[in-house]
Amino acid sequence: METRELICINCPLGCSLTVTLEQKRVTKVEGNTCPKGKEYAEKEVTAPVRILTSSVRVSGGTIPVVSVKTASAIPKEKIKECAEVLKSIEVKAPIAIGDIVAENICYTGVDLVATRNVQAE
Repeated sequence: METRELICINCPLGCSLTVTLEQKRVTKVEGNTCPKGKEYAEKEVTAPVRILTSSVRVSGGTIPVVSVKTASAIPKEKIKECAEVLKSIEVKAPIAIGDIVAENICYTGVDLVATRNVQAE
């Protein structure tokens, strides 16, 4: 049996959670004040995901980089690989918020999108 301590990030309460696992399967979640806490804990210990935020280079723009993020959460274990890929991406201005900068980044099924407008020079 294994236990993990987490802080729930689903709402401002920030409940302290204790997750009990047996053979990598969640058997109990304690400390949550709502069902979202239980759901968060189960997902976090079995298949954690994160939103990746960063920036990529811009050619021909009024600024040299544009902020980007994944359109939805990606597997936590893919973060480093995706961050490496970002180093090789360069987009051409103009760019609008929501423009897809990279489709299906690192075969996650998730697009990388611009989070800022960049005008052409």
